[in-house]
Amino acid sequence: MKIVKNIMSWVLPIVVGLLVAMVIRHFVFSMVRVDGPSMEPNLENNERVAVVKTAKIKHLSVIVFNAYHVDPDARYKSVKYVKRVIGMPGDTVKAQDGKIYVNGKAISQKYISQFERTQGTGSWDLYELSNRNSWTLKTTKVPKNSYFVLGDHRSVSNDSRYWGFVPADRVLGVVKVPIWDKGSTKRHNVNSIGY
Repeated sequence: MKIVKNIMSWVLPIVVGLLVAMVIRHFVFSMVRVDGPSMEPNLENNERVAVVKTAKIKHLSVIVFNAYHVDPDARYKSVKYVKRVIGMPGDTVKAQDGKIYVNGKAISQKYISQFERTQGTGSWDLYELSNRNSWTLKTTKVPKNSYFVLGDHRSVSNDSRYWGFVPADRVLGVVKVPIWDKGSTKRHNVNSIGY
């Protein structure tokens, strides 16, 4: 009996700890790895960031979502994208000459340079290339329970300009740059932006 009690004294805390970790990971937050350059300069390829599942999504939040059945090119059920929310449900979004208008008002894009604001390639129904250095987004209304998202590195980002809106039920959470990334301006550009 003493042996069983002794074993349980160290097994039980391990099991409880694992259960608590699983609950936190499933309901509160998890870590993800950024894959690709679409969020540069604020998030870099292979950077690890926290995804807070309970955080409220607002304008200019950076979110992680499951892109399977959102982007037609996302062929795997586990593929996740990291993008910035530009339009919330019910908003009208328009872009012209490097400026983005939400509900008729130009939004601040201080998180990227002027060059990054005006670059873009490709075409989709909502998107038309107006010239080599700027893109134009026809005014569009974001449907209920959906988001319009863009990558910060517009010239390489595969985002709502191409495949449309992100359904709210595909969003996994809001990105927060870990505290160990203190020296970077990324903490401000990802964690604190709003308008």
